[in-house]
Amino acid sequence: MIGEYNTSREGIILKEYGRNVQKLVNYIRTVPDKEKRTELATTLIELIKQLAPVAKEAQENPQRMWDDLYIMADFNLDVNNPFTTPDRTILFKKPRKMEYPQNDVRFRHYGKNIEKLVKEAIKKEDPKEREEAAIYIGKLMKTFFGAWNKETLDDSVIVKDIATMSQGKLTLSLDKVREENLFEKLYREQRNKPVRPEGGRNDNRNRGRSFKKNRHNPHRRRDQ
Repeated sequence: MIGEYNTSREGIILKEYGRNVQKLVNYIRTVPDKEKRTELATTLIELIKQLAPVAKEAQENPQRMWDDLYIMADFNLDVNNPFTTPDRTILFKKPRKMEYPQNDVRFRHYGKNIEKLVKEAIKKEDPKEREEAAIYIGKLMKTFFGAWNKETLDDSVIVKDIATMSQGKLTLSLDKVREENLFEKLYREQRNKPVRPEGGRNDNRNRGRSFKKNRHNPHRRRDQ
């Protein structure tokens, strides 16, 4: 018996189910009795659930397995489908092309969201809240710029850009920004903040130190 090579075999429509399932689908199409075809198709679905690894995901949606059965049959399968028979035109319909947003971003190195935050900050009526919002935006701008550039962005550039994006409605004193280090203060405090266990105590740390101290003292008695 001469071996049969895959190059000479009929192509598999859904490779995840394997060649044997494809052959069974082709056989079901040749059965003349519709009731018998439906019975064989139902049995094949149950067989796929046990054998095909892809069926583990499809079991949550049984209709998907019946749709795959029609796809393997090239939509030429007349059985009593418990679900809506899939439409061939919908399956091969090309997806709609997704349009890329063409919004004009003037300061691309900060990102579009910074401009949105500036617009929200302008809406604040309280001058103090507006200033706090501008400072927070300045911190983000410096962080975003540093993530994509090795150079450090000068505070004067940030203050100027905030005023430009807000059309002069958000203004900060450059001397105050530099004197109080406003664009770095938050992150510096987070780095210097000590990390403590729950409850705000350092019991575990102190216990570890006492253990090391006792361990290296060979003359200390065990009952002390």
